[in-house]
Amino acid sequence: MISVLRTTWPLLLGILLLMVGNGMQGTLLGIRGGIEGIPTFQMSIVMAGYYGGFLLGSLTVPALIKNVGHVRVFAALGSLISAALVLYAVEPHWISWTVLRFLLGYCFCGVYVSAESWLNAGSTNENRGQALSLYMIVQLLGIVVAQALLNVGDPAGYLLFIIPSVLVSLAFTPILLSAQPAPQFETIKRMSFGDLYRASPLGCVGIFLMGGVLASLSGMSSVWGAVIGLSVAQISIFVAAIYAGGLVLQYPIGWISDRYDRRRLVLMLAAAGGVVSLVVVAMQPGTWGLIVAGAVMGGMANPIYALLLAYTNDYLDQSDMAAASAGLLFIYGLGSMGGPIITGWLMGMMGPDGYWVYMGVLLLALTVYAGWRSTQRRALTPEEQGSYAVISTTATTIAVEAVLDEAQSDNDASPDAPPPAADPRD
Repeated sequence: MISVLRTTWPLLLGILLLMVGNGMQGTLLGIRGGIEGIPTFQMSIVMAGYYGGFLLGSLTVPALIKNVGHVRVFAALGSLISAALVLYAVEPHWISWTVLRFLLGYCFCGVYVSAESWLNAGSTNENRGQALSLYMIVQLLGIVVAQALLNVGDPAGYLLFIIPSVLVSLAFTPILLSAQPAPQFETIKRMSFGDLYRASPLGCVGIFLMGGVLASLSGMSSVWGAVIGLSVAQISIFVAAIYAGGLVLQYPIGWISDRYDRRRLVLMLAAAGGVVSLVVVAMQPGTWGLIVAGAVMGGMANPIYALLLAYTNDYLDQSDMAAASAGLLFIYGLGSMGGPIITGWLMGMMGPDGYWVYMGVLLLALTVYAGWRSTQRRALTPEEQGSYAVISTTATTIAVEAVLDEAQSDNDASPDAPPPAADPRD
């Protein structure tokens, strides 16, 4: 681990600062939107803009990098991010915010693709797994740290918009000044959605549903908190609890998933998250009850995302991983775009409870579908499954493909691993 840190610390430090900046702006906008009196539905469009930009970036940024190179794309998109973060406070209107959020989503996607390419290329076969795990941990840790910084200034002023802009600008210094050369970059050919669905129906449907859940959980939490009258400190603790829950429970759930039918585990986690959502609506707990509920929701939702990717990977040839991961992340992006908008519409129709109802319905729908799929295909044995890998929801195709490839390689290298089943899809 020390040797990994010695070679990757500039990149990891840069990613940490980037995630702090990104985590601050997402929560801050929801709080500032309430101060400015922007209606909930318009704020949901603002929040959805990020996921639309991220989806477009996943389709176009790889070709851009291939044409002009990592360094130019990295520096150009970083400059745009820094400028956009300051412009939020200049024009607090939902239309301009939507445009800026879309731009940020596009730019952050490009930055992540570049950073993940550097990390993947700079790692060896012996330390790639550790490097990627550190990368995922740093991403989640950065978002948690970001919530604490929301309490150092007035959300109605300019300071809280300037801080993430400065952090993002500083993030590029250790990365661009590191001696590591930019890697060769190749665009990824996509697998058809038909082939992807035939390989893993649960993976496709589940990733789409979790896109809605996770986008609502990350994009609309501060909007919901502002609507019900939580203070800045309470909102920041609530959002931090969501990501802390996901970070803490990734590893024990991953350990279980390597020894248990992943469909059943997806079913149980989704059911638990759905029940928590409906209990919150029914019981209307106080602030600390809501924070606990947020931690549980984050602890259930984030591992489900990684479980679905690992489950789909179990039914793929190693040569198909890159194409499949690109398709899955596109499906996730489609679900993410609709999550905040539908949540905002429901909150307008039924009040703040719409935030919990939307996530609860999607998670219970996933519970039912996972239960049905368990009757349609035999369960793989633990020996036939690849290893679970921690995957952040902000990771792009580069990291997802590398992490899944590493997980499958670890399983294939196990001395106890039997030959693959003749046809595990029967």
